[in-house]
Amino acid sequence: MAKKDTTKEANRPITVSDHQKLNKKGNAVNEALKLPLGDQFEADLAEILDGDSEERGETVAIALVDCDEFMHINDDFGHEAGDKVLIDTGNYLRDNAPKDAKVYRIGGDEFGIIFKGLMEREDIFLFLNDLKNNYNVETPDGVRQTVTIGMATAFVDASRCSELIRKADGAVYRAKVGGRNKIAMAREEKMIPKTSHYTQDQLQRLSKLAAKEGIGEAFLLREALDLLLRKYDQAGK
Repeated sequence: MAKKDTTKEANRPITVSDHQKLNKKGNAVNEALKLPLGDQFEADLAEILDGDSEERGETVAIALVDCDEFMHINDDFGHEAGDKVLIDTGNYLRDNAPKDAKVYRIGGDEFGIIFKGLMEREDIFLFLNDLKNNYNVETPDGVRQTVTIGMATAFVDASRCSELIRKADGAVYRAKVGGRNKIAMAREEKMIPKTSHYTQDQLQRLSKLAAKEGIGEAFLLREALDLLLRKYDQAGK
């Protein structure tokens, strides 16, 4: 039987709005794990970012953990086997998370971790690398599975919830494209002058919208571009 081509879907970074849709799926897995879900992940992260962690010198970071080539498990072994892999993955992450971290099931085959405490950024990266290397979940045929992880640090990579998640999603995307079974950190994004790409009317409307929402114009443009790319990713399937 021919297998579906899931390359585009596997490599596309999901948007913040995707998390809410994914929460509605996989109730059996959610009930077994009883982990907080994607909506709670965003709510908790937003609350932390709005708090005094930066002033207190605490490190706040997030990691998105994505099961590699998960679709083939459902296709080859059935959804019950796929659910078991997700349950085993969630338990593995929760059992091995440090005391200053909280694990969430974002949805689908993605999990999230929020770190808040005295761990340094570099120590969190090393911990996540060990977490990836020691991941010991197997499919029914005994093949050991792998995960790809994207990490972003608050107040360094971004200070807003949606922007921080977007940065971590981008890191997952780069790691997937780079071959999977990897960990990547958010990286500084090179900016180019927007005036060469937009009309004066568009820039004036953008300025008014940014002032109304109380956020930066660059943030709005990046968010819009992510939505545009997602639209054409779906159209090309």
